[in-house]
Amino acid sequence: MSNLAELKALQAKPGRPLYTVVKEAVRAAIDCGRFAPGTQLPSTKAISEEMEVSLVTVHRAMQELVANGVLVRGQGRGTFVHEDYARRSALAHGLRFGLVFHVESSLADAYHGQILEGVRQRANELGVDLVLLRFGEDTRNECQGYLYVNPFPEQLTKPLRFGMKAPSMNGHNHNGFRDRDERQLAVTVVGARFSIQGANVIDTDNAGVGRQAVEHLHSLGHKRLAFVGGAGGVSNDIDRWLGFQDTVERLNCEVRPTHVIRHAGWRLDDTGRRELVKMLTSPDRPSAIFAAGYYYALDVYSAAAEAGLKIPQDVSVIGVDDPPSASHLSPALTTFRQPLIHLGRMAVGGLFEMVTSQEKVPHQTTLPAELVVRGSTAPRG
Repeated sequence: MSNLAELKALQAKPGRPLYTVVKEAVRAAIDCGRFAPGTQLPSTKAISEEMEVSLVTVHRAMQELVANGVLVRGQGRGTFVHEDYARRSALAHGLRFGLVFHVESSLADAYHGQILEGVRQRANELGVDLVLLRFGEDTRNECQGYLYVNPFPEQLTKPLRFGMKAPSMNGHNHNGFRDRDERQLAVTVVGARFSIQGANVIDTDNAGVGRQAVEHLHSLGHKRLAFVGGAGGVSNDIDRWLGFQDTVERLNCEVRPTHVIRHAGWRLDDTGRRELVKMLTSPDRPSAIFAAGYYYALDVYSAAAEAGLKIPQDVSVIGVDDPPSASHLSPALTTFRQPLIHLGRMAVGGLFEMVTSQEKVPHQTTLPAELVVRGSTAPRG
């Protein structure tokens, strides 16, 4: 009987993609010892015949396992079980990461929801449990690593609070913040560029988002601009505003004080919406608006309709974040697509390496956002 002979029984799982079933079957064969670290797997053709699935299905499953670090491919040599997979799997057993969100964040918004999805995906692949920590407290000492999502600076200057017993790190040294007992903690900050000693930092180039927004509107002939966005202490609010300001100065655009609406939240309240309508009905209204968040863009669409203005004929709008609904707005939203799911995945992967690796070297990573041009921006009429 071959090492794959028993895998056929694992196929009958309705409602799931077949490649996922194949992937889990191969991984289960590895986990139960049928294929040891460093062992070469049968060919894609052999697996497809053994499991009675197509070559395309097996190829997709193998690609996923390579991406997850379970398998490794050698050019012209075949596919092998990763030498380090068993060690990482053993370390991940019982490993738990704490998630810390700031008090104003909403998991219902496009930004946090997509980061959380990336976190969930990668944690599931690595076998890591996730715990949502209230205000950053880990009083039960459940976690071996901590993931701060879009934090306020003050969250990063205060130590995490713990119970009496230090959490186990599988025999490895801690890395990251120190608590009041001078223990070091493994920490990753995602969605912020605050420089934290000993922590991984992963974020989008938000200053670049503000800069590119002004450059795009300026290239269309717009020189009287407005800003609608956050005034919170999170770094993406700060950076988008700074990038906007700097580029407005450089390109000699006009931004009047009444054309700036900054709100401490992820969308405008009633007062902010009234100010926006007042701006759009004034004789000196702007010809284009940078809405520095997806829900701020929705607020601008609503206010424009209330003011009797058409987008983009009367006012151009450029936003940030690109959930599926952005392309279904009327008109479809010109916006910046952030790699949010990828950020979440990178954050968990980097934290996992900090906890399980002998060499804990923190990294600072900044990823670009993609400008997606649609119908909400047009040349100034």
